[in-house]
Amino acid sequence: MRYFNTAGPCYPDLHYMLSAEERLPDARMYIEFGFYFVVHAPRQSGKTTALLGLARDLTAEGHFLALSISCETAEQFGDDFAGVENVLLSELRQKAERQQLPPELLPPDTWPDTAPGTRLKEGLTAWVSKCPRPLVLFFDEIDSLRGDGLLNVLRQLRAGFTQDRKQFVHSVVLCGLRDVRDYKAASGGDPKRLGTASPFNIKIKSIRIGDFDKVEMRQLFRQHTTETGQEFDDKAIDLAFDYTQGQPWLVNSLAWEIIGEMRVRDTITLDHVETAKERLILARATHLDSLIDKLTDPRVQRVLEPVITGEISALDTSFDDDVSYTRDLGLIAQGKQLRFANPIYQEVIVRVLGQRTESMITAEPSSFRFPDGRIDFPRLLREFTAFWIQHGDVLAARDNYHEAAAQLVLMAYLHRIVNGAGYVDREVGVGRGRIDLLVRQPYEESEGRRAEQREALELKVWADGRPDPLAQGLVQLDGYLDRLGLPTGVLVIFDRRTQAAPIADQTAFHQAHTASGRAVTVLRA
Repeated sequence: MRYFNTAGPCYPDLHYMLSAEERLPDARMYIEFGFYFVVHAPRQSGKTTALLGLARDLTAEGHFLALSISCETAEQFGDDFAGVENVLLSELRQKAERQQLPPELLPPDTWPDTAPGTRLKEGLTAWVSKCPRPLVLFFDEIDSLRGDGLLNVLRQLRAGFTQDRKQFVHSVVLCGLRDVRDYKAASGGDPKRLGTASPFNIKIKSIRIGDFDKVEMRQLFRQHTTETGQEFDDKAIDLAFDYTQGQPWLVNSLAWEIIGEMRVRDTITLDHVETAKERLILARATHLDSLIDKLTDPRVQRVLEPVITGEISALDTSFDDDVSYTRDLGLIAQGKQLRFANPIYQEVIVRVLGQRTESMITAEPSSFRFPDGRIDFPRLLREFTAFWIQHGDVLAARDNYHEAAAQLVLMAYLHRIVNGAGYVDREVGVGRGRIDLLVRQPYEESEGRRAEQREALELKVWADGRPDPLAQGLVQLDGYLDRLGLPTGVLVIFDRRTQAAPIADQTAFHQAHTASGRAVTVLRA
């Protein structure tokens, strides 16, 4: 019985998966033409699965000999290019032998004894000379190599291609987190270390493996339905796509959480997806933790902070490089708009940035709920103001993500009180100038019917050199409430000006009316 895989490459006899041809539709054509090209995508996007599948198919068809190896085992050698090339040659030999290839397809019994820094090129040339099939090599995790070790590998591959094309590897595919143009970071961070020309300027194309679209995600889920009979409700599929945006690891993890961990055996519904999403966020699996490790990187912070606050910060010429880097990590979405890659990543990141705040909250979430399960929202706001007056100065003085500090404190407070029984949805993005929050709390009405309490908040910041955001905030809140169909909401304005009054003096509630006549609560803090 196959299952949704969340660890390591997928194999068609064990896992639900899309074929290599579907994930890399142009790769076969490039290989047949003998091109050298690059495949890149964020971690856990299915790169290794696609490469292994394509290599397996090409070899089985009988025309090519295709092998895929990981360069990670050579990472420890860094600038020791002799050590790197020896490890890669060893990996190639072991991979060929494990596949039990016929003798004529195997590498030479011994690699040529040549000068360090040339052994990879000469070894591959010797293999090509004895192999009756065109040789196709996939170098997975190529950007795990560093410094001179990486540069030497790229230069040897280029030399083999340019100096004696017909006697060298037919097609080479480099696969990693980033495109080859960005390998300067792996060479030590200095663009000059790549030299005046790219060490791999022979590539014909860079292919980015994308996330699943909704059709592909349905196709994956349908494999499970076909084999087990268990259906996914249409609304559940829509919500799963909304939460994951088709990120392959998240899609598989969400499905496995429902089927393998929650042990759901009936039709999978919207509620199951909602619960599984929350469980994934709280569990923070290895993949999510690997993303979180990047949050303290200054390049990542420069991009994510304005995404959280909604404000456009002062930019310089390096900002586009930071955006490209953060996008290649998979933290922000493709396209021109700067936004988180998907709501699950967004939620994990914002919660992690608010951990310090949550650790200081002593209030019990259950004490804010009425007997029917609804939240005493006015009390929640009052308790937050008391917490803000007591701890705001300390929490807002954080070392990183300083511009988003106040908003992160309020969101962390809401996480602590609401999550577990309810949900906090947020809308963020560069240029919005605000954060919109929707608190959703399921409860039972007196007749036993299920209902949902909804409370809307809009967060804005009054910064130096800016006018009071009250008027703009009321207009924006009005529009948000229109979309939600709610009669009222809360506008929170954090005064972060240098000359602002002390938090204890300025924090207060008052009532205001929007242009449409809605009565709303304004909290100045």
